[in-house]
Amino acid sequence: MTQAKWVTDDFAVAEQITADDVDAMAAAGFKSIICNRPDGESYGQPPRYEIEAVAQEHDIKFSYIPVVSGQLTMEDIAAMSAALDELPKPILAFCRSGTRSIQLWGLASGIKGLAPEAIVSAGTAAGYDLSGIASWLSQKA
Repeated sequence: MTQAKWVTDDFAVAEQITADDVDAMAAAGFKSIICNRPDGESYGQPPRYEIEAVAQEHDIKFSYIPVVSGQLTMEDIAAMSAALDELPKPILAFCRSGTRSIQLWGLASGIKGLAPEAIVSAGTAAGYDLSGIASWLSQKA
């Protein structure tokens, strides 16, 4: 069973989830799921439509914002930012390891004004190193 790693009171990340994991995510109170992993990225990866179908059975909103590993774009950040603003909370975002999802959260949050130190701290608490994002955000400020 995949475990959600809370980043804020309204947002968590996870590594790849399956349709079976959605029941547990619904029981945990998630109202929305964001998939940041492109379909067919690796052999044996569950297809997005299976996860989305079970999410719909639980009245969980599902958003698909696929990002190729190592190739985040400003459009990806804008799409994630919009999803974070518009989707019911709490939100679970997932990809292969959770890294892309938390990076997108960090970049979207930083552009909205969250301090780079707060982003790094939240990432560290969830088990991710976001110091590279903080450095990029500091350069953009």
